[in-house]
Amino acid sequence: MNGSLSRVLTAAAVLLSALSALAATGSAEARTAELTAACPTTGPVTQHFHSGHNGVDIGADVGTPIYAVGDGVVTISGYVGDYGQWIRILHPDGRISEYGHMSRRDVFEGDHVVAGQQIALVGAEGTNVDGPHLHLRIWGDQSTSYGIDPEAYLAERGVVLPCTPGSGPRPKPLVHPAESGRVVSARSADGRLEVFAAGADGVQHAWQQEANGNWSAWEQLGGPGNAELAIASNADGRLEMFALAGDTFQHRWQLSPSGGWSNWETFGGGGRDTAAGVNADGRIEVYASNPSGIFHRYQVAPNGGWSDWEPTGGGPADGRLEMEKSPDGRLEVFALSAGTFQHKYQTAPNGGWSNWDAFGGGGHDLTVDHNADGRLEVFASGPEGVFHKYQTSQSSWSNWEPTGGPADAQLTSARTADGRVEVFAMNGTTAVHAWQTAVNASYGAWSAFGGGGTEVTAVANADGRIEVFGTSRAGTYHRWQTGFSSWSDWVWVNDTAGPALD
Repeated sequence: MNGSLSRVLTAAAVLLSALSALAATGSAEARTAELTAACPTTGPVTQHFHSGHNGVDIGADVGTPIYAVGDGVVTISGYVGDYGQWIRILHPDGRISEYGHMSRRDVFEGDHVVAGQQIALVGAEGTNVDGPHLHLRIWGDQSTSYGIDPEAYLAERGVVLPCTPGSGPRPKPLVHPAESGRVVSARSADGRLEVFAAGADGVQHAWQQEANGNWSAWEQLGGPGNAELAIASNADGRLEMFALAGDTFQHRWQLSPSGGWSNWETFGGGGRDTAAGVNADGRIEVYASNPSGIFHRYQVAPNGGWSDWEPTGGGPADGRLEMEKSPDGRLEVFALSAGTFQHKYQTAPNGGWSNWDAFGGGGHDLTVDHNADGRLEVFASGPEGVFHKYQTSQSSWSNWEPTGGPADAQLTSARTADGRVEVFAMNGTTAVHAWQTAVNASYGAWSAFGGGGTEVTAVANADGRIEVFGTSRAGTYHRWQTGFSSWSDWVWVNDTAGPALD
């Protein structure tokens, strides 16, 4: 069913690094790894391994979770014509597991995974595909031109197809914070994007009618006008949204995962900006700025009630806020005002916070994202254009580097399907974007992306394609990747103007 992939995407540097890391595990661990495996996904075998079919097909609905069959290092996570989205994992026994046709990938090159960890969702991407399924291959080593029987490989390690997932540990992927601003978007538990935009008459809401699909009409939600918004996911998958404007702070939440929403409830006093993130244990944490500095509030238990508001020991007054997450699950918050840029971070996952540290001079707006290897990347705009700064290790940062770009731009960023960071900048006259030329690499030149506007946010669809929402005094537009390197035109959401933002 699938063409040979042995000549593409060799990822030599990643593979050499993975081999070195796995060699350090020692022969005892390797012998143990040879004897155990985890179920890759639920569903019947629809085509077995044979001389004309290099692998096994497991039939399952689109969106069914796919799990790593063993511990290892991801050497390939990308997109290619006959496979669509695909992943390779190098295991301590020298074998390589390969997964194809996914609708979404949750791990990227260089990631360490454990047996039973969710790595992707079933799809039907690529050529010569007659329905959704997982195509699983097992390679004996890098020099072979044909794989070995996956059913036999798994059976020798205690997994007989068809199987029920659950035979190995399944740590949840890190939940990275969504971009905050006057327009925000996030995925519901079923993969559908939801978007919220705050105009003068309150917050409006639209949602995809199916994952990666078409959009509903805009719905008026009320709430504070011209609010700054933040959105985060509860531990049980219910989205929760926060709206801050002037002397009002309100929130509302889904009543069930991917379901309807509660009414607005008071969340605090007013302020300037807000951001929300999810702790490693699933508790939401909210930061807010006002003229006195920066304060925070957090859930005292996953899906539970809230602490009182607590001061954070300073921070720039009326700062613009964004949050991100380190590879070990610690939240980090960044605060930018006209004259000051500071940040602080949790000293341990779910734990207390450091003091505020100087991070740079002042500016107009910021966006924060994470590289495929987990290192954080920060962009900030000001009168001289857009600058960026990035982690050189988990505890050290580069200097600020100029990138060009428009002055005093609104900024947002998202990650492409193969893990590269893409950043978007919009001011009153222009919109541009730039992207990493390779995973964890430097950026290319800015490229035109549209006319000017007032706000912008970017988010990834369930299949990995980026979707961008831009606002203006006329309404809210969007533009999305039609493939993984091509874009639609700017259009209204569901052919209606939606909320206008000054």
